[in-house]
Amino acid sequence: MMRREFDTGVGSASLGSMPFPSARVSASPAKPVPRAPALSRSRQLTVYVISLGLWLTGAVWLLAHYVLTYEGEFGPVPHPLEFWSIAAHGAFGFASLWLLGLLWSVHIPAGWRSLRRRWTGSIMFGVAAFLVLSGYLLYYLGSADMIPIVAVLHWGIGLACPALFLLHRFARDPAR
Repeated sequence: MMRREFDTGVGSASLGSMPFPSARVSASPAKPVPRAPALSRSRQLTVYVISLGLWLTGAVWLLAHYVLTYEGEFGPVPHPLEFWSIAAHGAFGFASLWLLGLLWSVHIPAGWRSLRRRWTGSIMFGVAAFLVLSGYLLYYLGSADMIPIVAVLHWGIGLACPALFLLHRFARDPAR
């Protein structure tokens, strides 16, 4: 490694080699912050279709389960959409697990290295992990006392996901 000498000070007295090369003022402009690579059109469409399908089937199930029931001869009768919407929601839920794997391999590491939108991306990942876990608990949890709590958290947070996605997608990066 080459040592650099510089002459400054009083009466051209040499101050010796510079002990901290990083202390040297550089005239080069600041490096631009790298961007995470954009998803291809087909992957972007896949993300949107699975996410929208997951959200819509969950919202339709909520409507069918809580609003569209009607009084039958022997008590409340579930709406026919209730079964099909929860079945489709489960199918989209499995597809979303595949989608999380796709994003984990393609989008998340590059986005993390780019230092851009880390907060919103981290929150989105945490919310997705919570929804996967709570969906699993709703399917397999045996405690009748816990199911209503987990259900309200699951659909309350799930309904807020489009706003979170829009926040992440269109967030402005802080000036650097």
